[in-house]
Amino acid sequence: MSEDNSPISAREAKRLFAGLKGAPGLLLAVSGGPDSVALMWLAARWHRSLARGPRLTVVTIDHGLRPEAVREAREVKRLATALGLPHRTVRWREAKPKTGLPAAAREARYRLLAQAARAAGASHVLTAHTRDDQAETLLMRLVRGSGLAGLSAMARLTERDGVVLARPLLDVPKSQLIATLRRAKIGFADDPTNHDAAFTRPRLRALLPQLAAEGGDARSLARLAARLARANAAVEVLVDGAERFLRLRDRGDAPQAGVRSLEASAFAALPEEVRLRLLLRAINAFGHEGPAELGKVESLLGALDQAIATGRMAAGRAAANGRPVLKQTLAGALISLAGGRIHIAPAPARRRKGS
Repeated sequence: MSEDNSPISAREAKRLFAGLKGAPGLLLAVSGGPDSVALMWLAARWHRSLARGPRLTVVTIDHGLRPEAVREAREVKRLATALGLPHRTVRWREAKPKTGLPAAAREARYRLLAQAARAAGASHVLTAHTRDDQAETLLMRLVRGSGLAGLSAMARLTERDGVVLARPLLDVPKSQLIATLRRAKIGFADDPTNHDAAFTRPRLRALLPQLAAEGGDARSLARLAARLARANAAVEVLVDGAERFLRLRDRGDAPQAGVRSLEASAFAALPEEVRLRLLLRAINAFGHEGPAELGKVESLLGALDQAIATGRMAAGRAAANGRPVLKQTLAGALISLAGGRIHIAPAPARRRKGS
């Protein structure tokens, strides 16, 4: 990659998009800011160099939160048209929450982009997340106490709502994208919420110069996220192996429909992180109230470990008569320990008040 303040060359752009050449269609998420406008311009230049390539479609999501967004979407459409690319503006028309607005807006954005991609026949949604965004994401998750998976930050490719979410600029610094647009004499919008100290990301962004002075610049933070992602992938392989091991031990037992059952003694012998992830997978598979919170699963695992140890010491009093040693619901899943086995199943639906 070139110096941080140098424009991205045609050769570098070809490398950034190389893995997407065989896709049937690509949807470009373009807000009008420098990162996404650069993504659109670079993708259009790359596309022109191909004899045959994927169909490109540009989509702008208007969250309905700023009056300037309408004008910015028009500017994106004007530039997309000049580049020979079709453009759509999709509006988030749902009621806006009073709290947690950034997270809700982000979730709506991805959902609407996936819908637009399917409508356009695109297999991938391309976003313009940069190395700077990766560093900020790592910091946000660090201060919130995320686990190893969360600290891996953003992946280059992820599957979401039936399409592949791709971030081809994840190793590129924002300064290079701005230099690229300046060289091409292309304007871009500046979203004031990116500087609004009422939100967490801008506050952490303001700390980056101080961290950089101590050696913690965006490059080193993004490198840390990549190393954590590598470690996380290795742990996932161990969890896959542990899951197969536990299923093999159950080969002689007929599995109960709609229930995940684990031999408690074999489960307890596994490393803590592996036990935690096995439990998290099962709860998310059988629960019906959305993903389980990591902290709550950690607390459940602690109670489960203690109950398994207590059951061993009891040597069969509560366990032998089939009564649960532990019974708890979490994220719409019912977790119980009885007869030397851990059972995870969908929890009964909650009764409505007054019913």
